[in-house]
Parts: sequence; C-alpha cells; structure tokens
Amino acid sequence: MKLTNATLSAMPSGVLRPTYDRSALTPGIVHIGVGNFHRAHQSWYIHRLMQQGLAQDWAILGGGVRSFDADQRQKLLSQDCLTTLIELDPKSSAAEIVGAMIDYIPIEADNAALITAMADPAIRIVALTVTEGGYYLDPATKALDVSHPDIQHDAQHPARPRTAFGAMVAAFKRRRDAGHGPFTGQSCDNLQGNGAILRQTVVGLARLSDSGLAEWIDRNASFPNSMVDCIVPATGPRELALVRDLGIDDAVPVTHENYRQWVIEDNFCAGRPDLDRAGATFTDAVHDYEVMKIRILNGGHQVIANVGEILSVETIHGCIAHPQIGAFFSQVARTEIAPHIAPVPDMSPESYVELIRGRFANPMIADTTRRVAFDGSSRHPGFVIPTLRDGLKVNAPVEGLILAEAFWARMCHGTREDGTTIAPNDPTWSRLQSAAEAARNTPAVWLEQRHIYGDLSDDPRVAVPFADWLDLIWTKGAKAALARYLDG
Repeated sequence: MKLTNATLSAMPSGVLRPTYDRSALTPGIVHIGVGNFHRAHQSWYIHRLMQQGLAQDWAILGGGVRSFDADQRQKLLSQDCLTTLIELDPKSSAAEIVGAMIDYIPIEADNAALITAMADPAIRIVALTVTEGGYYLDPATKALDVSHPDIQHDAQHPARPRTAFGAMVAAFKRRRDAGHGPFTGQSCDNLQGNGAILRQTVVGLARLSDSGLAEWIDRNASFPNSMVDCIVPATGPRELALVRDLGIDDAVPVTHENYRQWVIEDNFCAGRPDLDRAGATFTDAVHDYEVMKIRILNGGHQVIANVGEILSVETIHGCIAHPQIGAFFSQVARTEIAPHIAPVPDMSPESYVELIRGRFANPMIADTTRRVAFDGSSRHPGFVIPTLRDGLKVNAPVEGLILAEAFWARMCHGTREDGTTIAPNDPTWSRLQSAAEAARNTPAVWLEQRHIYGDLSDDPRVAVPFADWLDLIWTKGAKAALARYLDG
C-alpha cells in the first residue's frame, strides 16, 4: 500500500504510526540535506515529542541545494513526506512511520524559496546534514576556504547564492532588515565542534560581502555544538525489499540500528523543542562526548573499512566477524585510541570500545564498507589523524593507526587483492589514486599530501613505519600486515 496521509490508518497493524494530527502541525525547523541520517535521527526525535503531544509547532521543512535533493524531494512529496523507519536488531526488528516533516522546499538554482522559508520568523532552527566535507574548510588551516569557486560566487552574488551557507546568510539579512531576530544554526554532521565550524562558515561567508551583517550574525545567532550518533545504512534493493515485505510502498525507507544518541549544547537563540524528553542530552560537556564517539566509532570505521575493501569484505559486520580485521579493530581501539579519551558520565572509553564493537557486529545492519570508506580525504583527517598526533605527543603506541593509513593508501589504488576494481569513492578520488600509484614504489608520496597529513611526513616515527607497512601490504598482502601487527 502506498504510504500517504490518506493510507496511514490502513498501514499494517504492527507498524507504529503518528498519533498526532499532522494537518495541525506548523513548521519551526528547516533542515538542509534530507538524507537517511536526518530522517532516522533528528526527525525521529521531533516525531517522538509529537507522539507525546509536544512540539506541534516544531515541524520540519526539508531543504537542499543539490541535484540529489530535487529527486529526494519528489519522492518524499509523493508520500506526504512520511518515512518508514525499520529498526534492525539481532534479537528483533520493528517499524515506525515518522511524520515530523511536513513539506519540502523547492530546489532552485538561486535558492530563492529556501531563503524565503528561512527568513520566516516562525523558523527558529535551521539544521544541516551536509557531510563532514561540506563546510568549505581549507585543508591546511581548517579555516573557511575563501578561494573556493562556490564561496566566491556567493560572496559576489549574495542575493543568488549557490550554497546552503550563502542561503543562510541571505535569510539572516532579510530577518535583520525586517526587524526579526536570527535563527539557530544547528549542524548535525560528524565534526568535532560542528557548531563552531558552522558559525565559522556562515559568518566568514557573510563577511566577504557585508561585514555589518557578519557582525550581527556573530553577535546574535547561536550555533550549538552537538554529537550525533546512529548507524544508518544507505537505502538499496535490500532495504526496499524489507519495507515491501511489511506491505508498505515507500520509495525512501530508512533502516537503522537499535541505538541513538544526541548530545547538544543548550545554546538556542530562538527557543528549542524539549529534545531531552525524547532522549537527547543537553550538556556543557559536548566536547568529551564527541571526542569519544568520533575517535572510536568514526575513527574505528576508517580503521576497518579500508582493509575490508582491499580484502573484498562487503559489510562492516563482516569486517568484525573476520578474525584478523575484527581483532585489528579491538587492538587499535583499546591500545591506541581509548588511552587518549576522557570518560563521560556512565561510560568509560574501554566500555565504549566494547559497545561500538557490538554495534559494528550487528548482522542485521548491512552497512557497507564502501559507504563507510567514502570521503576518506575528509574522514581520515577528522577521525584518525588527530588520535595519531595525540599518540606521538606522548610517545604512545601508534603502529596500528599508521597501518590503517597504509591500508587507505592501498585502497585508493583502486583495486582489491582479488583483482576487482574499487569504483571512485571520494570527491578527490583521481588525486588520491595518483598519489596511491606513486606511493606503491615511493611511500613518502602518500604522506606528502600536506592538506591531509600536514607535517607528519617529516616525522620518522610516522614515515618509516608507514613505508614498511605499505611495502608489506603490496608485497605479501593485507592479511600478512594484519598478522604482523596482531602478533606484536
């Protein structure tokens, strides 16, 4: 049965559905980047509040700036912006229809409709999931890359912006000029200090065209830091089959694990929904939570996904089940990552390692190594290399982290050990592939990508073992490298 408002009451009896009147909802949030993660995470939290009779004026308007978003918009509008969430757990599964999103703003080249929506004072939060690499950061300085063509375009044409951030700046200008207050900018991406990075991008872009507006945004708007967590695979034939087996015709269902976490700095300039009543945590210690999650979960993903690709292991749970890759994760996480992480309330780093291993091992979540390995040029500098640097500062073990970088270099060659091709899987794939090919004979070339590694190529504690690991991987294979590391 086609999923729509009209068919909600006829959905299968075992599927939870909205108990609130969707026609009575009014928008309070614009979310840019309506992918699977948003619909399994932020949208679910708002939906859960609505199920309690709360947050009826915090409904979500979807937004986007990419061609992908236009296709996604059509699919979601055809089913009244409803989404089926399928929770996959080894012991059980459950399905729920989420209805917190009520409309999807048209996708336009000049983002006029998006700007108009965000300029409405009823919108009090503009949230984003635009990926770790979507904030226009200079690879070397981590400041706003003012030379990027998209940023240059928006600076020169602020009324017709190309980027989500340019659209936010234009909406802030309209609100200021109309005498309205600003909205809160809320990043939901896996970036340490994501709110501070969003502030830097928005304020820095505004400063290129209107310094007075930049100062107004910086002084009056808020950009809370947050940590978001839920493993949400991409939707493919398997996921579409799962929702069909339930008896539901949903073009964009989402599968997810039986775990969610959202830790948020309580800094909202225009009010907020009571997300803590749906299970979120408000705290001033977001940094400690995000370091634990980003270093162990996201970093751990990079540790195993690249070698998984090399060895043709298609899923993350398959990597954990692999005797050597699973042991590699545990040893690196316990001995090289956890020692540099502070505990948070009710969770030690050691306990978190075991929690993450269990979540990775969930056989019901068919999370692919390809999805997890995507955009390594953003994820390795964000999730792995900071831990490597921490280890070097105190002369702690870092061999496994260096081996993980060698596996990434080998993966970016674009071939697996069985001879099959790894399709391009990074926005800078051609550059990475060229470096990987050159590094096959001259390993130093890989570390000389200073936009990724900075000065690490100058440190013999990194350069020497990296060269040894990469040579071993190429001459004797990934399993031989894993065996040497695990044997100590």
